Amino acid sequence: MAMKWYQKLMLGLAGLTAAAVGGTILASPQGFYDHYGVDLHQNTDLLSELRASSMNLLALGLLMIGGVFSRRLAPVAVVVAPLVFLAYAAGRGIGVLADGMPSSSILGAMIIEVVVAVLCLLALRQVGRSAA
Repeated sequence: MAMKWYQKLMLGLAGLTAAAVGGTILASPQGFYDHYGVDLHQNTDLLSELRASSMNLLALGLLMIGGVFSRRLAPVAVVVAPLVFLAYAAGRGIGVLADGMPSSSILGAMIIEVVVAVLCLLALRQVGRSAA
C-alpha cells in the first residue's frame, strides 16, 4: 500500500502521540495524571490497570509508526489509528454521560482525540480511494 506524504505524516503523528502517551503513563502513571489533578493514592491495583492499558496504547502507537515505514503494516495501521482515538473519545463521552463533566484538562484531551481521529479517518478515506 503506497501512501502519500500527508498520509504518512498523519499516521506518524498519531503513532507518536499514542506511543508517547502510552510510554509516559507506563513509566510514571502518577506523574502523568498529576497534570490532570488526579491522585492515584498509590493504589497498586489501579496502577497495574493503568500500566496495562498504557502498554496497549504504546504498542498500538508503535504499530502506527511501523505503518509509515512498512507497506505490510500500513493497511492495519491506517485502520488502527482512527479506531484508537475514536475509542478514547467515545469512552470519555460515555464518561460524561454516566459520571458528569470532567475537568477542562480531560475535556481538552477528548477534543484532541476527536481531532486526531477525524484527521486519521480522512487519511483512511484517501488511502481507500487510492487502493480502488
